[in-house]
Amino acid sequence: MALSSAIERPKISVPTPLVNNLNEWLTAARADVVFEATSLNVETGQPAVDHIRAALEHGAHAITANKGPIVHAYRELRDLAAARGKKFLFESTVMDGVPIFSLFDQLPAIHLQGFHGILNSTTNVILSEMEKGITLDAALKKAQDLGIAETDATHDLDGWDAAVKTAALIMVLMGSDENAVPIRLEEIEREGIRDLTPEGVRNARRDGWPYKLVCRAKREGEGAQARITASVKPEKLLSGTPMAKITGTSSYIYFETDIFPGLAITEENPGLYATAYGMLADFVRAAESRLRG
Repeated sequence: MALSSAIERPKISVPTPLVNNLNEWLTAARADVVFEATSLNVETGQPAVDHIRAALEHGAHAITANKGPIVHAYRELRDLAAARGKKFLFESTVMDGVPIFSLFDQLPAIHLQGFHGILNSTTNVILSEMEKGITLDAALKKAQDLGIAETDATHDLDGWDAAVKTAALIMVLMGSDENAVPIRLEEIEREGIRDLTPEGVRNARRDGWPYKLVCRAKREGEGAQARITASVKPEKLLSGTPMAKITGTSSYIYFETDIFPGLAITEENPGLYATAYGMLADFVRAAESRLRG
């Protein structure tokens, strides 16, 4: 018998405090950083909003992959984080860990006039499969088997996920003027892909005008008269254009600014690790800010 297995090692028991609510848990854990990764609630952004608020009030940095708090409580949470000297970070909410929000941190005094792109990988996979002639249900099943689509893919199929991402981009990148009124989620023109047929999708690809679920936002007017219009809906795109070439789990976004007429980012078929990387990158940013502080 090996010596290591013959020796009985003492068992060390560390008492774990029982807590009844989030504030008690934060106090017991003495958390410096809180990762929030609950599921999206389109209507209210809860309970993620309350989780992030509690973390910031406790004095912890808050990192989330949930788009709901950005759409429903961004300014409140941003201002609370600033008041507490903490970070509220959310790079994983749109295009996984691609540094979209932090990119604009490096572009001071730039004004975003609009954007368009493909931001929902589930519908992109489904449309790519429907081009082969299979039904929407069969294409969805394949996306679920790949681990891309949720068991309940309603938010994807009906365009809600893409609309929330569009609203989040508008809120953060186009709503910096405190006098501006960013578009509300319900004001985004939204149409999903349920009404598309395999025959229609296949024929569109054959004719060189494939369908994609496209997000668009545009600033119209100047000064106090400025307003933002936005939409999420299936569109036929000329096959040679960059968006038409986006297939599988890839994503694409094209920004129009007052300085750069066009600034595009393409994410090629990311794996499930990409979202986790986005949260890790935010954690590094939070840690660096603490060291600087």
